[in-house]
Amino acid sequence: MRKEELLEYGKNYMEQVGGFIKHNHYHLVELEENRCTMDAVINQDSLNPYGMVHGGFMFGLMDTATGVLARSGGRKAVTLSSHIQYLRSGYGSKINVVVTRVKDGRKISVYDACLFDDKDVLLAKASFEYCYID
Repeated sequence: MRKEELLEYGKNYMEQVGGFIKHNHYHLVELEENRCTMDAVINQDSLNPYGMVHGGFMFGLMDTATGVLARSGGRKAVTLSSHIQYLRSGYGSKINVVVTRVKDGRKISVYDACLFDDKDVLLAKASFEYCYID
């Protein structure tokens, strides 16, 4: 698919899903063959009891962006495993994740994700393995 078609595919997918993704207002910014960028606006519901962006909120955005990239070829995929490193506390008005495809296999794909705050400070890094289920 061309870059424009991939982005349209991703936006259509994001509009159709509900639940966790819609509740957290995750937003697709860019989708290319081997890269996906998403962001989320921080609000009171995104914070932990200490006033920092909740780790689950950050991880959820990273996992969602990785899933969108994994599905971008039209195949169904689910998270098989992941490892996250929280590097800094999150503050500010927005977070942004950039996901890159490391390997795309017949059954399993591997991705790296980097999460930044609104000042481009790296907050977390993660690696994901996705399993294709079709």
